[in-house]
Amino acid sequence: MRRNIDAWWSLIDAGAEAIVVNASGCGAMLKDYPHALRDDPDYAKKAAHIVSVTRDLSEFLAPSIEALAGKLTPTRTRLAFHPPCTLQHTQKIRGVIELILASLGAELVPVADAHLCCGSAGTYSILQPGLSQQLRTRKLDNLQRNAPDIILSANIGCLSHLEIGADVPVRHWIEWVDERLVS
Repeated sequence: MRRNIDAWWSLIDAGAEAIVVNASGCGAMLKDYPHALRDDPDYAKKAAHIVSVTRDLSEFLAPSIEALAGKLTPTRTRLAFHPPCTLQHTQKIRGVIELILASLGAELVPVADAHLCCGSAGTYSILQPGLSQQLRTRKLDNLQRNAPDIILSANIGCLSHLEIGADVPVRHWIEWVDERLVS
């Protein structure tokens, strides 16, 4: 944490306005720095400042989505979105990515129990493999029930875990956006 803060501090001093994180698990951990370093006299205030300029990629892109929409090729892709626990429960970012995807022309299929975990949860999938697989099976049943062309998420752990049993491709949501950018 301290090494990260030191690396980012010089960039912020040089004028960087934000730290943009595209993996919700990493963003959740980063946003916990002030708590973890609260008793450190050299880093407590720095950690709080770092978090104040940290944004999830969805938070960063949401204000400029109209401008981005004009640069994308049209689509009729049916998407299922899995909001990671680290995005919706830890960072309290709910519905933003879904709005971005819909604004960019995606047809979002309904997903039952979207608020529930996929079973990845860091080391949980290693320490509790049976329960983790049950959670993944239930999550994939819900994600694939309405025949999406692709499943999107915002965290590498979830992506890796879900793709093991998925019948359709599983990708990071920004990859879907990037593939549609007009050259």
